[in-house]
Amino acid sequence: MTTHTSPVTLQPAPPRAAAPRAESNVLNNGHIRDLMGQCIHCGLCLSACPTYSVFHTEMDSPRGRIALISAAADGRIDLEGPFQEHIELCLGCRACETACPSGVQYGMLYEAARTAIEEVRTPSRFERAARWLGLRQLMPHKGRLRLLARTMKLYQITGIQRVVRGLHVLPKGLRDMEAILPPLPDSYPDYSQPAPAIGEKRGEVAFLYGCVQDAFLSGVNAASVRVLQRNGYEVHFPQAQTCCGAAQLHSGEHDLGQELARRNIDACRGRDYVAIISNAGGCGATLKQYDHLLADDPLYGAWAKEFVGKLQDISEFLADHLHNPPTGRVEARVTYVDSCHLRHGQKVVRQPRQLINAIPGVELVELKQPDMCCGSAGIYNITQPDTANQVLDAKMADVTQTHATTVVTANTGCHMQMIYGVRKANMPAEVIHLVELLDRSYFKAEVP
Repeated sequence: MTTHTSPVTLQPAPPRAAAPRAESNVLNNGHIRDLMGQCIHCGLCLSACPTYSVFHTEMDSPRGRIALISAAADGRIDLEGPFQEHIELCLGCRACETACPSGVQYGMLYEAARTAIEEVRTPSRFERAARWLGLRQLMPHKGRLRLLARTMKLYQITGIQRVVRGLHVLPKGLRDMEAILPPLPDSYPDYSQPAPAIGEKRGEVAFLYGCVQDAFLSGVNAASVRVLQRNGYEVHFPQAQTCCGAAQLHSGEHDLGQELARRNIDACRGRDYVAIISNAGGCGATLKQYDHLLADDPLYGAWAKEFVGKLQDISEFLADHLHNPPTGRVEARVTYVDSCHLRHGQKVVRQPRQLINAIPGVELVELKQPDMCCGSAGIYNITQPDTANQVLDAKMADVTQTHATTVVTANTGCHMQMIYGVRKANMPAEVIHLVELLDRSYFKAEVP
């Protein structure tokens, strides 16, 4: 592919008096300004960017978006219109961070840009209602999300889903949302009491079971707990925990994201855990940024650093604490689909593969482009379904060439997107989380 590397052409900056709005804009935060200045416009990010590969336009590349952010901060362009369009087309996958030789923290620039947009735009009444419902009334409340999932379970088991999908009766927007609905659980784990260690107790860990993961993919959480128990850890479930805030921050709801961060920090304080465990790559990437998110908070700033210091992805933790390696043989040809935020945000790449290769009978077949996004990107596959589907099609072409019987994921959104992708591609494969594969090996060792 030929990449376009010519410099971005923008209008010269007018006198400062012509753009007073820039002075109060979040983009003029000193740290954000420093991040903008780190970009050397080399273009090495272009081939790593999923939206650039779809549109082949400079403004839909990380380099182009940084130029837009800089221009908006200077007051040379408005925060709505084309600026908003190109920023919202970004998946926020952060593959550009891995490709960048200058170490630009694009994820922080992206979230600042989203926050800046929200400062000036007036969302429609429908959008305000949808945000209020999803980001405030559902995701932070475990019971409400479980109730929604139980309702959707009835939709599945009664056969209505099969009819709806067969007849394509839903409007396109609802059809795109319904397409990523996974098979829903029959029951949910009880988080009211700690789960005791099996065998020698090696410590206590706090487990963050998430919001969508708990309601829609609770089997992943149950498997996570069992694997931690089998390796000697008593698993605690902080009762006041809530949504990590990733969707809220990616949507520009900065204050709400900070509020949720404080609640999670409070939930985990007061007990000396060996680690705080997350099993979702996207959630973990946000949780690990709480120290930056609350850096200016005189009270929570120090607590956030302590929280982040103990936060680990479950694959990261198990790779160093696999006291009871899996021994049950699992005959499977496996391909591993990296979570972008686990790979590019948390820089956890080796550990999931190490764990997969530790399972007897498993053949791991790598993707040709393991660093490319699947198109989920939080709620991107809902808000930008057409672009998400183009990104997914490219990912599935890579997945299908492995001829895998099992597709392993490490993130909630990726898990749901790959279930949809496998069905869409008519690929005879199951989609499971890494811990479910480990759990399967432990089970086979106990029950041959």
